[in-house]
Amino acid sequence: MAPTYEVKPIATVVGGHTRVLDDYQGGVRSTIRLHDEYPLETLQGIEEFSHLTVTWRFHLAVPDDVQLHARSPRGNPNWPATGTFVHRNHRRPNQLAISYPRLLDVNGRDLLVTDLDAVDGTPVLDLAPYFEQMGPRGVVRQPAWPGEMLDPCYWSDADRRAV
Repeated sequence: MAPTYEVKPIATVVGGHTRVLDDYQGGVRSTIRLHDEYPLETLQGIEEFSHLTVTWRFHLAVPDDVQLHARSPRGNPNWPATGTFVHRNHRRPNQLAISYPRLLDVNGRDLLVTDLDAVDGTPVLDLAPYFEQMGPRGVVRQPAWPGEMLDPCYWSDADRRAV
């Protein structure tokens, strides 16, 4: 049996999105608030970076949400059935996500960001500056369906969302 790991949040998302939605994630400001147990110097120099790498947990999901079978993204039969590890949602076994928000400002323990697709209260498990050199190397290849699913609205400004 594989070992298990206990992971403790280092920060919490404050503000920003108030409900889970598939699209219109753009333009929303939120704060990543570092927990008090971490000294301020753990953030020293982070203001020099434009983007962060944020690992967070889908805290509103429950274990029953996990689906270990192939299915069409967003239930759309026009897109091929793909396995659990081909999706980027809360139905994954550890219910983790990684996002790359823009860092706007640093104020003590608060990192003001935009374009973080997590909701208010989300536990942040890890964060780091985004290093361009650590991004993908070579040509990025993917099938058409992720673009069809995400390009129309995922990063559209949230204030353009129909209520």
